Amino acid sequence: MTEVSIMEEARGVRYWLMKTEPEAFSISDLRRKKRAHWDGVRSFQARTQLQAMRIGDLALFYHSSTEPPGVVGLCRVVREAYPDHTQFDKKSQYYDARAKKDAPRWFMVDVEFVERFPTMVTLADIKADQALETMLVVRRGQRLSVQPVEAGHMRHILDKARAKTEL
Repeated sequence: MTEVSIMEEARGVRYWLMKTEPEAFSISDLRRKKRAHWDGVRSFQARTQLQAMRIGDLALFYHSSTEPPGVVGLCRVVREAYPDHTQFDKKSQYYDARAKKDAPRWFMVDVEFVERFPTMVTLADIKADQALETMLVVRRGQRLSVQPVEAGHMRHILDKARAKTEL
């Protein structure tokens, strides 16, 4: 298991929340594959977040568009941003006719599985916790699929996730 520690913070590890629909790609899929690319991001703000990620950064794996939505695990960035191949594939739902191989518009990172939590920390759990009231994911209108997470919030979510007993 990975602990969010003072040592990680001293090394410059940053923390993120990455949303995915479990029908498209779930924590179980990542666990089975061990490592995967995070493609299909089509928001300029989220793209900027992907480009800011560094090898070793940790991300909360968040299942969205499900009932209930919430954080189900942890992954680690193992490859920094590079062009998302789906933007060039005319058969892909993520195809972008404006993207050119010599001028890509969209990027992805590779992540590896770290941990599946014993139980989901639901969005309702996060919203009900005063210690997490400033997390971006709880802000009205905040729908970014990739967003930064403060170190204190990361520690708190991990503590909540590991304190629960069933998924």
